[in-house]
Amino acid sequence: MAGNIMLEVVTPDKSVVSEEAQIVVAPGEYGEFGVLIGHTSFLTTLKIGMLRYKDTGGSERVVFVNGGFAEALPNKVTVLAESADRRRDIDIERARAALKRAEQRLAEARTREDIDFRRAEGALQRAIARIKIGERRAA
Repeated sequence: MAGNIMLEVVTPDKSVVSEEAQIVVAPGEYGEFGVLIGHTSFLTTLKIGMLRYKDTGGSERVVFVNGGFAEALPNKVTVLAESADRRRDIDIERARAALKRAEQRLAEARTREDIDFRRAEGALQRAIARIKIGERRAA
């Protein structure tokens, strides 16, 4: 089926993406999924990771998503994320510093009860995803 699908990626603070796409591929909680125009409707949770889409010109675009929800309709995909950033807006050095902090917190969590392990693990996952996405820009 030919045609484009509308993609909306929003956070509580901002609209990150609002444009037509040929295909949208997102990090579902139970695995990556793709949506084309005419897709069956569904709602799913997202995990921390990389949302990819091809714009109307065929160029790949990448967005970091910090979990959330995705709704696929036959003509639109809406992503509601806790936070999200386009690849061009990711500060790799800041992400690397966050990775070091998260690794240190996780190491300390083994001996200290006052450190929230799940929170530190989430910070680690977010940093790794941002670095991976940011480094794709350089490649």
